Order: sequence, then structure tokens, then C-alpha cells
Amino acid sequence: MHIGLIGLGRMGGNMRARLRDGGHTVVGYDRNPDLADVDSLTAMVEALPTPRVVWVMVPSGEPTRQTIRELAGLMGEGDLVVDGGNSKYTDDAVNAELLAEHGIGFVDCGVSGGVWGAENGYALMYGGAESDVEKVKPALLTLKPEGDYGMVHAGRKPGAGHFAKMVHNGIEYAMMQAYAEGWELLEATDLVEDVPHVFDSWREGTVIRSWLLDLLCAALHDDTHLEQIRGYAEDSGEGRWTVEAAIDHAVPMHVIAASLFARFQSRQDDSPAMKAVAAMRNQFGGHATRAEAPPSTADLDSPADH
Repeated sequence: MHIGLIGLGRMGGNMRARLRDGGHTVVGYDRNPDLADVDSLTAMVEALPTPRVVWVMVPSGEPTRQTIRELAGLMGEGDLVVDGGNSKYTDDAVNAELLAEHGIGFVDCGVSGGVWGAENGYALMYGGAESDVEKVKPALLTLKPEGDYGMVHAGRKPGAGHFAKMVHNGIEYAMMQAYAEGWELLEATDLVEDVPHVFDSWREGTVIRSWLLDLLCAALHDDTHLEQIRGYAEDSGEGRWTVEAAIDHAVPMHVIAASLFARFQSRQDDSPAMKAVAAMRNQFGGHATRAEAPPSTADLDSPADH
């Protein structure tokens, strides 16, 4: 099939390569002229046969909304726009309605696979009308991993795909946090002498084996004690949206919420909340306070809270 692709960064560029390797004709546009096949959105749209299919891979929020507004003025009846970025699911209904006013279909598609997707394929979670999905189905089949799984029509309403991808990312937050806390505990004891190979041993035959575990093992073999990495982790926004959705639907989400808050804590060199905890411990128990950050190893002989 012929397909337009907007946004040719690490993810979009690799997707273009995989699509072309699969025999599709891709016309790519990016603001960076060194990456683009054409010099404008207009030229990209004009290069596509009708009905046109354009896949958007730009940052979520206003960049995506602006791109879709521009496409609404360039495309027409029977064409299709696919939002493959990490848009918040609530944006999808608005974008779908705008495009529908021009007779343009809309599919929202959560994409997972990162920098490995070009080689291994991308997990795809998409939402939209069946007739719209069929227009982009050849590309979906090429992008997905080999095997029986890796793609799903999550629902017919706009937002179903991005909602599924949002929950996927929330689960990812929690899994990463669990591995990270386990690693920290293993590092904290002198009983375990080879932490990287303990993690390696879990990669086969255990119930916690996963691709995330494989990636952590690779990182530990490169930097055994992770001394070259600062303990700071951003959040993409989807962890927040997952917790917000849990609140909206009254769904208990203890673990994912805690993993999100742990990322916030990682950005504090000196936690204000822990200052208050230390002050209260001093008030009720006479526990010593520190003028500077404590050493990394906890003092196991210090008096307990009462």
C-alpha cells in the first residue's frame, strides 16, 4: 500500500524502514529536511493516491492536534488519518469529530516496541471503525511482530487503542519499579556476591521472566552497580493518565500509583517530605536528624519508630 508518515524520529524513522522492507511505498515528512522525503505536508498528501492514508508519529498534545488540523484541510472524503503517537485517549474523540466533518476517517493506534521495533516488530493497539481499520490493515500486519499476537482492535470508539496503550504503560511502570526495588535490595546486602548473574538466572524458568528483565540484565552487564546513571526517571504522561482514569472509574490502583510517585521522588535530591518525616520522628522519639543526606546503606541498628 501507499502511506504517508509524519514524524521520522527514532520511532517513526524505524517504522518507515520496516514498512518499506515489507514492500509498502512510504512518503515521509519531518520538520528536519535531512529526514524527510518531501518538503511539506501538502507535498506528502499530493504524492499519495486516493483514498489516502496518513500515519502521524509526532509528540502528543498540541503538536498532534495541530498536525491533524492541518491534515483536515489537506485531505478529503474517504481518506484516513492514523494517530500512532502517545496521545491521551480523550483527545481522540475530538480529533475524530474534526476529521469526520471533512469525510476523513480516524484510527488511534497505541504503538509499543521502542528502538527494537524495526527488527522485532511493534505491538499495536488500535481503535476506530472496522471500515477505517481495513484501510490501514496491510501496514498494521507489516508493523506487528511475527506470530499470532502483537496487534488488537481494542474497540470501535475513538480512544480505545490509546486507552489500551495507556494501561500497558501503567503496567510497565509497575513492573520496572518492582525490578528496580529488587535490585536495590540485592545490592544492599553482602550475602549476594553477583547481583547481575542473579538477575540472569531469572531469565529462564521463572514466573518473572520478561523482556524488561532482559533489558535490565543488559544494563547491569554494561555497568554492574549502575554507577554511571543518576537515579532520576521522567514519566511520559501515560502513567499519570492511567492513575487519573483509575480515579475516574473508582478502580483501586495501588501498585501503578506507587510506581508513578516513585518517579516523582527520584527527581528530589533532598526530599521535602522526608524532611517532615525526620522532623516528626525527632519530635516524638528524639530520633536524630541529619544536616546532610544519609549514606546509601541504611543504619539497621537505629531505633525503630514508635
